[in-house]
Amino acid sequence: METQNVNNKKSYKDLTVWKKSIQLSVEIYTLTGNFPDSEKFGLSSQMSRAAISIASNIAEGSGRGSKKDFCHFLRIALGSANELETQIEIAKLLPFSKNLDYNNIDNLLTEVLKMLYALINSLASSN
Repeated sequence: METQNVNNKKSYKDLTVWKKSIQLSVEIYTLTGNFPDSEKFGLSSQMSRAAISIASNIAEGSGRGSKKDFCHFLRIALGSANELETQIEIAKLLPFSKNLDYNNIDNLLTEVLKMLYALINSLASSN
């Protein structure tokens, strides 16, 4: 069933980029669950917050009612995605992370980044 927001437009829940960012958040939680307890309030927490921020900003921006506002929040989501990308690269270099598989996360993050850029460019060019 397709969801609608108050402006009778498709809901953010119908956006593939939002769905992929939710999936990315779940993958990040699964990955960081394998980090040592000493990272619970460090890198693990930072990565989880950045991942959640991507989907959250897509949702918030879509409900703002204007393309300009939506673009603004998509750019914030993009910033969070870049932040997460940096944190992932740091995590890969740490000794506890050597045997962890980052392939799915890397692929999802690349997809989300491309989709965010495309959506931002599409909205910006339609003004």
